[in-house]
Amino acid sequence: MSQVLTAPFDVPRNRVVAAGLASVLAWSFDLFDLFLILYMAPTIGPLFFPSANPMLSLAAVYASFAVTLLMRPVGSAIFGSYADRNGRKRAMVVAVVGVGIATAALGALPTLAQAGFIAPVIFIAVRLVQGVFVGGVVASTHTLGTETIAPKWRGMLSGLIGGGGAGIGAFFASLAFFAAAYLFPGDAFAVWGWRVMFFTGLIGALISLVIFRSVEESPMWEAQDARKATAPAPLKVVFSGRYRAIFVVNLLIVIGASTMYYLTSGFLPTFLAKVNGLPKSTSGTILMLAALFVVIGSTLAGHISESIGRRKAFIAFGVINLIALPLLYVGQTRAGTDAGSAAFYTCALAFFGSIGFAPIIAFLNERFPTAIRSTGTSLSWNCGFALGGMMPTWVSLASKTPAALPATLGFFLAGAAVLMLIGTAFAPETRGQFE
Repeated sequence: MSQVLTAPFDVPRNRVVAAGLASVLAWSFDLFDLFLILYMAPTIGPLFFPSANPMLSLAAVYASFAVTLLMRPVGSAIFGSYADRNGRKRAMVVAVVGVGIATAALGALPTLAQAGFIAPVIFIAVRLVQGVFVGGVVASTHTLGTETIAPKWRGMLSGLIGGGGAGIGAFFASLAFFAAAYLFPGDAFAVWGWRVMFFTGLIGALISLVIFRSVEESPMWEAQDARKATAPAPLKVVFSGRYRAIFVVNLLIVIGASTMYYLTSGFLPTFLAKVNGLPKSTSGTILMLAALFVVIGSTLAGHISESIGRRKAFIAFGVINLIALPLLYVGQTRAGTDAGSAAFYTCALAFFGSIGFAPIIAFLNERFPTAIRSTGTSLSWNCGFALGGMMPTWVSLASKTPAALPATLGFFLAGAAVLMLIGTAFAPETRGQFE
């Protein structure tokens, strides 16, 4: 019979703070690495995937982003099993450092003009490696903190890790974008600016290593340490008959929520450039402000899920976004080059686009026992985000011109909200269920 651990109140405060901080920052540094390419998509496209049609060039960059996301499940299978067998902290250290090195390597690659057709091939290859490590980060960041903190704060920490970590990562990516645009203005950005931005990936890896020194292992993982030697392979258990239906329902919710996120925070840098026509420095400032709204929105939404339950929170956030997100993109389009109006709608889109997935980490953790939690959570998250992360590519392909982007985005976002609501209809209430 499995041991149920629902309230690790005996965990020292400093251990809880360290675990929560490590989960948030490790995830934010990895999102920082991924946001870099989203912010530089209009610049990277012509350098590695030139085309007479700028929308096709842009779609190719987003496709390289989607390919990376497709490697996340591979990272989940490798690092999730490792984290369940050997500990969350060990998996976190290897995965975070791997992402930082892979990101920096992108800055050293030759462009198509310098190396010919081999350039985009190498670019995609490095992105694939990066995707494996990013998938591995989820296995530890999405379990270490929530397994250490008291139950009443799990919802808030879920939002702080998932959305807050993403917001912090986006903020630092925006800061790097702003600094690079300032140091390498105009045509110089396409020569050195984008390379310097990728090189900053090493900073996140080094800072993470410093932080991890003060982090201890998850107390819930330690409590079942004696049983790991005889436990079946976590990957095999997750895909067994008992958990197969759970995985499918998880997938529907994560796909819907991640699509809303990627088509707001992930797509806004391109929207500000292609539709609003704002300069890089102005867009960078607006995106830094919007990142703070992601942190606020996701943390608040996560805490709300602790008060009313995960299921009710998903329903409420899905209905709100079904209406709000398409309408906000209409307003964003009408804002044009008015920086003030564009900032308002950008922040609103970032806020509402983040609330849908704020409770997901806690929800996924509550659907799997400790012995397979890292594997089950990371596979559900990464498979869902892999499919959701492909949506910017499909939106770019479906929009023949930049003028068509607002309507296409509204259609895709409404569909994402409906998909999340469908998944929620088949999901049980999980709040407080940890074993």
